[in-house]
Amino acid sequence: MGDFLLNWYFWIKAFHVMSVLAWMAGLFYLPRIYVYHVEATQPGTDTDATFKVMERKLLRAIMNPAAISTWFFGLLLVFTPGVIDWSTIWPWTKGFSIIAMTIFHLWLAARRKDFERGENTLSGRRYRMMNEIPTILMVIIVLSVLVKW
Repeated sequence: MGDFLLNWYFWIKAFHVMSVLAWMAGLFYLPRIYVYHVEATQPGTDTDATFKVMERKLLRAIMNPAAISTWFFGLLLVFTPGVIDWSTIWPWTKGFSIIAMTIFHLWLAARRKDFERGENTLSGRRYRMMNEIPTILMVIIVLSVLVKW
């Protein structure tokens, strides 16, 4: 298995990076859609229905597959011999941040269900604040991987 992963390392890494980009785009955009949904619509209107479709398609067609492929290719990289030195701090900070990013993704999915049921209780301001979480986690991940502290 190690030889296979080493032979395909650059391809795996490329697909991992593409998956991360797609996932991050969704993590940045979905909370922003929630802001507009809260501030520009009333439950039961045509605009409300349009936002629900946008949110569902973004989450199910882009974010979920991107998150799964990010994890898949990332785990392949983890198991590639010689890629990670577990005695350093960076794989642990990256791992913690990825888990936090996944929890944030799941939180966004739960909020989408709240909108779907007409039970959202959060304000546009709260979604704006939550929109900063993926940025903070992205900074930690990128610094961890590139600086390897």
